[in-house]
Amino acid sequence: MLHAWRWASLLLLLLTAVPAAADPRLPAIFSDHMVLQQQMPIGVWGWAAPDERIEVRLRTQRVSTTAGRDGRWRVTLAPEAAGGPDELVVAGATVTKRFADVLVGEVWVGSGQSNMQWEVRQAQDSDKEIAAGDHPRIRLFSVKRVTSLEPKDDVTPMDAAPTWMVATPASITNFSAIGYFFSRELQRTKDVPIGFIHSSWGGTPAEAWTRRDVLEEDPALQPLLWQYRRYEAEYPSGRYAHDRRQPVIAPALSAWNEAHPTEPPVPGVNAPRGAADDPHRPASLWNAMIAPITPFAIRGVLWYQGETNALRAWDYQRLMTAMIQDWRRAWNRGDLPFLFVQLANFRPNPPTDGATWWAQVREAQRLTLGLPNTAMASAIDIGNPLDIHPLNKQEVGRRLALAARAVAYGDRVEYSGPLYDGMTIEGSRIRVRFRHVGAGLALDTAKGSSFVVAGVDGQFKPAIAVVDGDTIVVSSPAVAAPVAVRYAWEDDPITSLRNKDGLPASPFRTDTF
Repeated sequence: MLHAWRWASLLLLLLTAVPAAADPRLPAIFSDHMVLQQQMPIGVWGWAAPDERIEVRLRTQRVSTTAGRDGRWRVTLAPEAAGGPDELVVAGATVTKRFADVLVGEVWVGSGQSNMQWEVRQAQDSDKEIAAGDHPRIRLFSVKRVTSLEPKDDVTPMDAAPTWMVATPASITNFSAIGYFFSRELQRTKDVPIGFIHSSWGGTPAEAWTRRDVLEEDPALQPLLWQYRRYEAEYPSGRYAHDRRQPVIAPALSAWNEAHPTEPPVPGVNAPRGAADDPHRPASLWNAMIAPITPFAIRGVLWYQGETNALRAWDYQRLMTAMIQDWRRAWNRGDLPFLFVQLANFRPNPPTDGATWWAQVREAQRLTLGLPNTAMASAIDIGNPLDIHPLNKQEVGRRLALAARAVAYGDRVEYSGPLYDGMTIEGSRIRVRFRHVGAGLALDTAKGSSFVVAGVDGQFKPAIAVVDGDTIVVSSPAVAAPVAVRYAWEDDPITSLRNKDGLPASPFRTDTF
């Protein structure tokens, strides 16, 4: 009996020493109803037992691999044409995962802060939009708002929508309004399935969405890290250090928040800087909400952000440029289309006289167009001076879809309002040239021109503006020898200039006074 017992014990020890095959596990971005990017290699990845054989099947494709010693595995499927529904199958040694109702089409990521987060139920004409929201070939995925000190392997899906959702009146209510309206317009014009991955967080700065190495490697951006180390040192005693650092603006923003208790707070007030889960921490949202999805093939990115960086507009162009270039590296797409929204008009009475923080952010955004395969949808004419969250998200989505058609798909459509392209001094006048004139320039003189000119003294005076072909000629009887011109250079400006395609001109200045 003792001999038999010893053999039984040895057999049990041997069995427990051999690792059992684990169920193949895939990131949360893989689920029923998902959309895979057409006409690009399709990456599929996950985790299993070390050395476990994995086979992935889609349509007629069969691709196998073996998990590494760390349990990680990845395969790349050949590009597929738009269509579906199909089934994606991931088979391990003993367990097979099946994902049903999979479509192949166009996939976009939407990120940024509260105006990207703003939900369909909060948008203009929300009841009508929700009732008409039956679009079975539009699929939506929401990333939960979490932070991380290090890059994560997987995102956390929203609790209310743990998988890709088919766009229905019931499912779109809490989805990103811009994401939904963009997807609807793109689906209408391209006639293919559309997948939209929403990953945004209200009140967050661009550096939170930027990889830490990018900030560390650029001397001009390193102060963002140095400043945050101060917050960490002060936390929790320095919980409101941001307010103390900006004594002028903080009371004004606090008053706005108190007057609008049902609205999300204006960015920059009462944020717990320095806490481990602070979404303002540099790289914290990149780590948790973007890095894990970068192996997933996409067509491009939509970005609506900048309000929180308004107090540091001088570094926004450099920061945004660095972020875009790094996202492109992360997706291994040097030409990844990156479309962004220029901040809407807001705040008729800035906290300090002459404050132009938002105008400067808009300028930084316009200058970021120097990067190839970028486009800007201006919202300068559809904002609400008293609400940082304008409700007309339909038009923002439409303008972004126009930009996507031109930049990502090569459609011959006018997708931008007039953009400043240079000036010539002609005695007492200045002639201003533009790109994206489209069908021609249109100036609504009943509003006032919103153009001002200045001489060498830097004193700007209201100007008379006249359309002359594809240019604008400006002058002022108060400025005999103008050297500089500005247009709509205020936080809440008059917007009188557009092209005949109906798209507003971007604000600009020609000076550095």
